[in-house]
Amino acid sequence: MKQPVILIAEDEPIVGFDLCNTVAEAGYTVEGPHRDVSSAMLAFQKHRPDAAILDVQLDDGTVFPLAEKLMAENVPIIFHSGQMTEDEMAARFPTMQALAKPCPPARVIESVQEALATTEIA
Repeated sequence: MKQPVILIAEDEPIVGFDLCNTVAEAGYTVEGPHRDVSSAMLAFQKHRPDAAILDVQLDDGTVFPLAEKLMAENVPIIFHSGQMTEDEMAARFPTMQALAKPCPPARVIESVQEALATTEIA
């Protein structure tokens, strides 16, 4: 069985690599970390991920254009932000999960599992 691919978009290097390590250690395939919307968008266009963990503010702007494209393709999203509250994210993207930074690794993995449970892995 193929491992689910998790796209990670995070502009803070330490946080990005920590997220990637957490997700990889849990047995998932990691795409990223991408520091900007344009590289994350390119990765998404090359290979549709099974889920995505997105920081709201990246090096080249907000992640919302990418989030909207992922949502259009039914890719579950977990927002991971230190700038917007979970309530603010829920108001804008009611069907997506939101985690506030800093977030314990176990909670990140729980969120990934919940996100993947909402979709079928090919």
